[in-house]
Amino acid sequence: MAAVVALFKEPKGLLMSGGALAYAVAGYVAGFAGLFHDSPVVNAAATLLLAHAMIVAAYLIHECAHNLVFKRSRHNAALGRAMSWLCGASYGTYEDMRYKHFRHHVDNDDVVWFEYDKFFEKHPLLLRLVRGLEWLYIPAHDLIMHFVMVFTSFIIPQRRDQRRRNVTVILIRGGIFGVMLFVVPKVAILYAVAYLIMMHVLRFMDMLQHDYPYNPTLFEYADPPHKGDSDWEQEHTFSNPVSLKYPGLNWLTLNFGYHNAHHADMNVPWYRLPELHRELTGDDPVRVIPFRSQLRLYHRNRLRRVHNPQPTDYPKGDDYLRLARAGTGPIGGNAASFLTSF
Repeated sequence: MAAVVALFKEPKGLLMSGGALAYAVAGYVAGFAGLFHDSPVVNAAATLLLAHAMIVAAYLIHECAHNLVFKRSRHNAALGRAMSWLCGASYGTYEDMRYKHFRHHVDNDDVVWFEYDKFFEKHPLLLRLVRGLEWLYIPAHDLIMHFVMVFTSFIIPQRRDQRRRNVTVILIRGGIFGVMLFVVPKVAILYAVAYLIMMHVLRFMDMLQHDYPYNPTLFEYADPPHKGDSDWEQEHTFSNPVSLKYPGLNWLTLNFGYHNAHHADMNVPWYRLPELHRELTGDDPVRVIPFRSQLRLYHRNRLRRVHNPQPTDYPKGDDYLRLARAGTGPIGGNAASFLTSF
């Protein structure tokens, strides 16, 4: 037992991160098995369980990217790669996801390759279709990002050397899904529903956490103006916990809503973020975006977020937080998930 504890970054990690890992794997297996059941009630519960297991797996990738689960980087990388198979992010590489996410932290910027605003300007009919689907709460914007992720080595020139691996993953995952769709279509459809729920949750949590736009410098590096400026970083980072009154609810997303705390010290594992948040804010509710306001903004701006070129007078800093708390603005963003590496 001592040898197992020694693998984790902290002794408490066995219980907390180990428990999250056990839940993700067990929830995935049980949820997937429940999709085959004859009872619609069991099917519905299994779909939700499967979706949440994939959500936890996704946030474990984030923990692994910061080397917060295990002491050794190679163990974190191995777990991150395994979790990427659970949440459908295995088409690209774990290393590419980690690199892009660390650029986000180190550069105090959202660096990208795919400029979706320009893409939608060139394809107005597709923009109308995406907005129509988003009106129906189908995360079509993120499905486009997922499509790019699936065919990453065929779409992104800098990823052409990954083509053999990319094709292998497509054949494995696509083949399994194709067989399910043909043999047990109900299971395939419910799996897709679970995946869409995961997409909604991940982008809901990402939506308001920063007020800076993306920059297309992922492969063509340009020194960002606020690199290393921790005060600027905190001023333009926002926390959106599910609840301060009932902090256990934040475990549903591995405390990802304590985002100022995470950016203040990205070496703090998920289960110690509430403590750091209290040190930084004294649990002052004015310093966070209430969950009700998050829901209101997610609903009201779901079409505008698809294509939202930001004007120069776009609210920033304290104005951004004030409007977000009131639920009257800002619009927020889509497609910023750490699962995408472009």
